[in-house]
Amino acid sequence: MYELVQITDSNYYIQSPAKIGLVRLQGNDVCLIDSGNDKDAGRKVQQILDANGWRLTVIYNTHSNADHIGGNAYLQRQTGCRIFAPGVEGDFTRHPILEPSFLYGGYPFRELRHKFLLAQGSDAQELISAQLSAGFEMIALPGHFFDMVGYRTPDDVVYLADCLSSRETLDKYQIGFIYDVAGYLDTLEQVKKLSARCFVPAHAEVTEDIVPLADYNIAKVHEVAEQIEGICREPHCFERVLQSLFAQYELTMTFEQYVLVSSTVRSYLAWLKDTGRVDGRIENNMLLWETVI
Repeated sequence: MYELVQITDSNYYIQSPAKIGLVRLQGNDVCLIDSGNDKDAGRKVQQILDANGWRLTVIYNTHSNADHIGGNAYLQRQTGCRIFAPGVEGDFTRHPILEPSFLYGGYPFRELRHKFLLAQGSDAQELISAQLSAGFEMIALPGHFFDMVGYRTPDDVVYLADCLSSRETLDKYQIGFIYDVAGYLDTLEQVKKLSARCFVPAHAEVTEDIVPLADYNIAKVHEVAEQIEGICREPHCFERVLQSLFAQYELTMTFEQYVLVSSTVRSYLAWLKDTGRVDGRIENNMLLWETVI
């Protein structure tokens, strides 16, 4: 873990729970694409920088999930680097309490206020294309989170953030986190049309052909949607839908899994309702979900 892997003359990634991109700029200057999940990750990144005589000048965040911004604060203190994040992701990066609050739907209780969901805040500026290093391109990848982006580098390497998961991850956890299901599916269709020297997903292996993995992720989304439709053939409240889904996939409920999966299932229900496949109604002061026959 935290091994530096070279892809091209100037492009690398640091193997970590969420891959950290590293790109050499001019001279000894480098930029990072995300920073890992906490200050320990930041410390290990700094050791890699020092060992190679590199100077970190900028971090480009793809989005604001804690496992992608957790090293920001440490590295910014150590190096004085600038940090950029796209759109609303910058607000979450500056005010990270927003992530567990959003996931839980209120102020998060103590077990949700930890580094997995709550990073240290960092001074992130809003990213626009004009602020990118020469030869970089920002690629919109909404769906997994609000304004998530990927980056194409001058060596034609595309860093894809969390827009898809590995087959192994999906087979183990079944339900990947999604904020906007329609946006997520559209992003995957757009990713299938991209060409690049290679693709670097944060949670899957580097590949020259991203299409098979994108198709696997798309199929999993439709499978989960069909499972929810099956559960809702009889009207159920949300908690019953969630419980049934955990049982069908033989998942283990924890506080973390509760907020991550429940947020995602709500997004599925919103998408299914908007597309006319399920409907909701209030009965006895309870919101019930039912498949449209």
